[in-house]
Formats: sequence, C-alpha cells, structure tokens
Amino acid sequence: MTALDELIERVWDDDIVPALCRYIEIPNVSENFDPDWKSNGHMERAVELVRDWCAARSISGLTVEVQRLAGRTPLIIAEVPASDPALNERTILLYGHLDKQPEMTGWREGLGPWTPVVENGRLYGRGGADDGYAAFASLLAIEAAEAEGLAHARCVVLIEASEESGSPDLPAHLEALGGRLGQPELVICLDSGCLDDERLWVTTSLRGLVAGVLTVEVLTEGVHSGEASGIAPSSFRIIRRLLDRVEDAASGRVLVDELWTDVPADRQAEAAATAAGLAHPVADDLPWAGETEPMVDDATEQLLARTWRPTLSYIGIDGLPPTGRAGNVLRPSTSLGLSFRLPPTCDEQAALAAVERVLTADPPAGATVRFEHGQAGPGWNAPSFAPWLDDALAEASTAAFGQPARTFGEGGSIPFMGMLGEMFPAAQFVITGALVPGSNAHGPNEFLDLPNARKITACIARLLGAHATASHGQP
Repeated sequence: MTALDELIERVWDDDIVPALCRYIEIPNVSENFDPDWKSNGHMERAVELVRDWCAARSISGLTVEVQRLAGRTPLIIAEVPASDPALNERTILLYGHLDKQPEMTGWREGLGPWTPVVENGRLYGRGGADDGYAAFASLLAIEAAEAEGLAHARCVVLIEASEESGSPDLPAHLEALGGRLGQPELVICLDSGCLDDERLWVTTSLRGLVAGVLTVEVLTEGVHSGEASGIAPSSFRIIRRLLDRVEDAASGRVLVDELWTDVPADRQAEAAATAAGLAHPVADDLPWAGETEPMVDDATEQLLARTWRPTLSYIGIDGLPPTGRAGNVLRPSTSLGLSFRLPPTCDEQAALAAVERVLTADPPAGATVRFEHGQAGPGWNAPSFAPWLDDALAEASTAAFGQPARTFGEGGSIPFMGMLGEMFPAAQFVITGALVPGSNAHGPNEFLDLPNARKITACIARLLGAHATASHGQP
C-alpha cells in the first residue's frame, strides 16, 4: 500500500465508518416521502452531521457552508482552493446527496434501515451506500491527494438533500449559487454502482424518469359487493384497461412511442463489450423467487434492457385494504404509483405529457381518471472521454484494484447529471459508485461494500492529480 492508500484506510476505519453509522441512524427520508421533513428535523440532523465532519478535515483553505432557501431542502457546499495558484481558474465539481429512500420491509433478522451493522466488510443500513458515503469519500480524496503531494485544481463539493425525490430543489440552489461553480472541467459523482468489485466502473449513461399516481374513481364510497358488483364497474378492472394502453402485459414492452429512442451505436458496442467481460449476466445477481425467469436471456440485451429501453414499474398502491382486513366491498377507487424509466436521450417532458394524455383520454365506463403528482427527470449520456481521462481512469483503477477501469450504462437516474450536461457541455464526467451487485439500494438489506468504497476513494484522489497535470483538462 502507498502512503495515500494507508491514509485512506485509516480515515475510513477511524472516522468515516463511525460517522456513517450515526448517519444511518437518522431516518432522513427524502421530501417526497416526508412532507414534514423540516419540522421533523431528521434532514437537519443529517446535514449537521455531514457539515461538521467535513469542516473538521485537515485540508488547506477548506470552507464548508449550508445554503438555505425558503421552502427548499438545504445544500452543503464545501470549497477547497487549488493547490497551486496556477490552477485557481480550473474547477472540479464533486457531487453526492444525503437524503434517503423510505425504509422498505423485508430486512433480515438483526438488520434494519436505521440500525447500522458492520458485517464481513459490509455496512448495512439505509443510505450508507446510496449515497451517504459520498460526502465523506469526496473530502477524504482531496485530503489524501494533498497528503500525497498531488496537485489539484479548485474543488467544489455539492451535497444535496432532495435527489431521491428527483432533485426538485437543486435548480433553485444552482441559480442561487450564481457563478460560484465556475466552469467545471471535471465532474465526479459517487452516486452510481459497479458490476463487480474487481475494478473501477464508470457510468456512461443514466436513464431519465417519469412518475405519477394514476387514480380511478367509480363510487363516492364503498358498497357491499353483492349489491353493487355486476352493476358498478370495478375500479381495479378499469385501471387494468388503462395500463394496457401503456404496457404490453405479456412482454412488458412500453407502448407509448414518446418514451422510445434509438440506441447509439457506441452504446450498443459498449454493452456487448461489457457483457463479454463479465463472469455472468447481470440477471444472475438478482434475488429471484422460485423459478422466475428474466425477461431477456442474452447478456448484452440484459444490459441494454436496463439502460436504453423504457420500462414501467408499479411502486405503490392505495385503495386496497390488507387481505386480512378486506371485507366483501366494491371499493370506490384504486390508485397506483407508476414509475417509468426512460432512455438516456429521451425528452422527459414530452414523455410525461404523453403518459398523462394516453392514460386519461376517453375514460372507460366514464369513470373519473386522474394522473397526479406527475414529475419528470432528465436522463444523461456521457460525452466521450478525453485521452488524458481515459488514461487516468485506467491508471487509477490499476493502482487501486489491479485491473483497468471499465464502463457501463446504469439503469438508475441522477437528475443533476442531466442538468450539468446542459450547463457545462465541455465538462468531462466520472460517474461511479460503491454499489456492488446485491447492495440493494432502495430495498431491504442495503449495504455499503467498505473495501470497494476505500478503493474508489483512492481512485478519486489520483484522478484529482491526473486532472491537474493534464493540459487544461482537455485532450
């Protein structure tokens, strides 16, 4: 191990893991899942924890502040001046978030969303891997680069608190920041994942998102099913008919044309190369129940299906009582939470408008149909790596893992990347993360793979130095 690796190992063990354990104990779910987040105070506790830890780091010229806007979740901003005045005009932007997904049921015995447990190199608990570690790893990477004597440009670390709700507060924060971001040459994000733990994985595309709640009302109150069934239509049956407009029930294919785009040739080639280099298809990493089979068998098509094809997930339902408390009643309404993942280059606003139009036009049986709380987030397709970055990624990954870096498309969404891509089209992007297969972000038994997180931190430190020695960060 080099001195850089030894410092990272020590700080992770002595400082970061204890701080992450305290962070996991805070139920700071994102604002969509806790409308009273401000009065409940959980988000503020998480912000204070992260801010205080960052401010205590031994980094030359470090400043840490919390930007607060009326009606918005806070934004943590940490700034570190360049190691050399000659690099002052060059900026690296590092990004993460500290809000969390809801608890979810199904945690195994001894684990829980707000109970941090370290076991076999894994830190279990909600939010540690997605994405609480990002602030700590980003600051430590800068600290380690300085300790190693690596030059670095001006660094700005942004940690937001609304990402899991689609980053609705971030545009206002960016506007309030004005020109403080400068013109970032390199953007580093630690909110993604990896296909194994044997190398640095860099995400080259992210899907967009359209979500909303579809409601069908047929009665003003529930009625005895013996009296009403056969006369009043079932709200559940009508919602089934509406869903047939947007998804083929047999294949799962999304039927709304506005949600489809062509897959670029380079991304098709990337998927084929990545699939060929994997020990097994990505479907093998899913926790299948019984004899359930994947929707596609080919390893390359599995990668494309989860990155460049639109999909529909049913993420919540209202109007149905638990089976043990369900009387013989024709229910007045049914509501479904719908989540569409979009191809990276899809126009998310056009997609949202199309979904609402298709679902609400000409309601069956004249029922009341609404598509409410609609939201859309942009996808993102990475620009090509500059030669200096291509080399730096290979070298950093080899130094930390013993293997060069690889690239892949990620199925999730990070709305900020789409915003940044539009704001800074000349920037280079390194989107990576410690979510190894099985980490189960958003689900039960979420864990952070600690050895992988340490190695990724070391990679980021070395990338800071490589950027400083590149010619203006350009090819």
